[in-house]
Amino acid sequence: MQAQAESRHSSEGGGRAVRLRSFGGPEALEVHQVPAPEAGPGQVRVRVTAAGLNPMDWVMTADADTAARFGLTLPVGFGTDYAGVIDQVGEGVTGFAPGDRVFGGALSRAVADLVVVDARGDTAADEVHHTPEGVDDRTAATLTIAGRTAAAALAVLGSGSGAHSNPGLGLGLGPDDTVLIGGAGGGVGVFAVQLARVAGARVIGTGSAASADHLRSLGAEPVAYGDGLTDRVRALAPEGITAALDLHGVDTVHAARELGVPDARICTIAAQIEGVPAANGANAAPGALEEIAALIAAGRLRVPVAATFPIDEIRRATELQAARHVRGKVVIDL
Repeated sequence: MQAQAESRHSSEGGGRAVRLRSFGGPEALEVHQVPAPEAGPGQVRVRVTAAGLNPMDWVMTADADTAARFGLTLPVGFGTDYAGVIDQVGEGVTGFAPGDRVFGGALSRAVADLVVVDARGDTAADEVHHTPEGVDDRTAATLTIAGRTAAAALAVLGSGSGAHSNPGLGLGLGPDDTVLIGGAGGGVGVFAVQLARVAGARVIGTGSAASADHLRSLGAEPVAYGDGLTDRVRALAPEGITAALDLHGVDTVHAARELGVPDARICTIAAQIEGVPAANGANAAPGALEEIAALIAAGRLRVPVAATFPIDEIRRATELQAARHVRGKVVIDL
C-alpha cells in the first residue's frame, strides 16, 4: 500500500521547522523552510498544530556533549511534545488514518509543521496516540514529557507501599499516603500533584509564597521551600508523611529523610542521590499517557497553559520557559 495523504497537505510544499546549526541557548534557534518528511513503512506523518516546551528541549541542545547522550547531531531540530492531525499514513500502519487527531513525542523535532513518527513507538522520542474528544490540541501538546515523568516518578513512590495500583498509570499511592512534592508548581509538578490526588493521596507541595494559590488550585497544600522546610512540613502533617518526590533538586529529599521517609519511597528526577531511586519518562507504565488524556477529557485533571507563541517567536518562548518562573506550560502554535 502506498502512503496515503490528503491532497491539501501535499508533501511537495515542505514546511517550517525550528533548527539549530550550532548548539547553544535560545539565540541558536532559527526557523527554516525545510522539505516535507515522508511517512515510511510503519510510520505516520503529523501536521503539527501545537508543540509544548519542556526544560529537556533546551538542556539537550545546549552543548555537543549533552546532545551526544541523546543521539543528536547538527543540524538538529527542537522540541519533543506535539499535537496535530495525521495527514499521511505509511505502509503497514493500522489504527491510524489521515484526519485523526493525535499527540505524542518526536525527540528534538516537534516544533515543525510536519513530523514523522513510528506508529508503534512507545517512548517520548517517537510515539503517537489518539487525542480524545474533549482535549484541545494545546493541552494535548503538553502531555508527553511531563505526563510520562510524573507517572513514572509516582509509580516509584508506590512500589513499596502495598496500596492498590491504578491499572493504567501503575500508581501505588492511596488514601493512606501523604506525599511531599518539591517543585510542585512546575511543568512536571502540575501532573504529579493532580495524579497523586486522583489516587486519593494527600499532597503537600513546595513553592514560593507567590505560588501558594496556584498550588491550592492543583489540589496541593502549599509550603514554602528553603531553610526550615522540615519544620514547616511537620507542622502541616504532625502525623508524618509517607512518600516524597523531588522535582527540582535535593532539598525535598533531605527533608523527607529527616521526617523518617524510607529511601524506597522517595524519588528524584533532576538529581542523583545514593540510595534514592530516580525516574524518567521512559519508565512510565504502558498506557500512562492514554490514561492521563482520559482524565483530562473527563475533567479530573487540567493543564494550565501559561503562554502561547507563534513559531516565529520561538526564542522568546524558550527564554520564558527556561526562566523556570512560569506557572504552567508554554506552547508554540503552528
